[in-house]
Amino acid sequence: MGNASETSLISKISKDHDFLLGIIYTIFGVFSLTGNTVLLLVAYQKKSSLKPAEFFIVNLSVSDLGMTVSLFPFAISSAFSHRWLFTKSVCLCYAFCGVLFGLCSLSNLTVLSSVCWFKVCCPNYGNKFSSSHALLLVVGVWCYSAIFAVGPLSGWGQYSYEPYGTACCIDWFAPHDSLLAMSYIICLFFFCYIVPCTIIFLSYTFILVTVRGSRQAIQQHVSPRNKIVDAQTRVIKLFVAVCIGFLLAWSPYAAVSMWAVFVNPDAVPPIAFATAAVFAKSSTLYNPLVYLGFKRNFRRSLRRRAQTLCSCPCRPKMARKNADKENCSGPHKNHRPCRYCLDHTSAHCLDIMPQRTVRILTGCTNSEVAVSQMSNEMQSDFL
Repeated sequence: MGNASETSLISKISKDHDFLLGIIYTIFGVFSLTGNTVLLLVAYQKKSSLKPAEFFIVNLSVSDLGMTVSLFPFAISSAFSHRWLFTKSVCLCYAFCGVLFGLCSLSNLTVLSSVCWFKVCCPNYGNKFSSSHALLLVVGVWCYSAIFAVGPLSGWGQYSYEPYGTACCIDWFAPHDSLLAMSYIICLFFFCYIVPCTIIFLSYTFILVTVRGSRQAIQQHVSPRNKIVDAQTRVIKLFVAVCIGFLLAWSPYAAVSMWAVFVNPDAVPPIAFATAAVFAKSSTLYNPLVYLGFKRNFRRSLRRRAQTLCSCPCRPKMARKNADKENCSGPHKNHRPCRYCLDHTSAHCLDIMPQRTVRILTGCTNSEVAVSQMSNEMQSDFL
């Protein structure tokens, strides 16, 4: 498996399957490159107002973008050629980048879930979480990932060709001949899959329990339709999205790899490894969609950027006039600006934003505070 023989360079799956892999990787690569680049541009635009927890989202995008740039071009060209086109040295670099950026993405998800738990369930301490703490954890994420990525290069484990022949990763067959390689696989599986998966599930479970308890407490004093209900809905959506993404992306590859390591490696069909690799690489596309979709401040910054680039002769005059008439008639919903018009021309309209308030529970008492009177940090951290 570890020899760079000519047979190792030939794909072990059919040409039709390789062609399908090439198409899928191309689609993933385009959307991943676009999504992560957009997320980084939005983050750069608001870099002065980034909150500590958002550092992990940016770092997640960096690691996903790194995987996209370092892996997809080689995987796509090799899949369409039905063989690995490059040298053994490129294979080692490919495998190293795949492990480094893949583990970095998983570690980012784990640390982010822990930070969310810390800020929601332990607010007295979580409110003290600063940008310096976030940067320290980001460095820790890269160091943690680098330990397992450098291991095979230093003799702890091995890198080699994937069983299907058109990519490279950890040699999953080496543990049958080497106790050192077996120890690496066991540590990798436990510390880079079991532990992160457990932490993510426990963190978001505790968050849901805390939010549900807060909702039940505040409902004794105010109407059940309040910010806490919306908060619980958003947390549930984030919980489901992160956990499903984590499991869908990495569980198939972990299952197939453990099958090869602990059962009979010859019984694992190459197409099983190829399919699992597709799911693993899909994480580079899924992560930016999740966090860009659930982070309102990123979406607002993206809309402002789009409006700046396309400054407004977009709609015809009659369409603007009709929209103004609609805005002048009746109340506006969803906390959008209400437009009051002095006449039927858009030049004499005034946009007025409705007052948004939140309920803050302190012990058994609650008070209503305007959002505009809250600090920027409180607004960003408010669920």
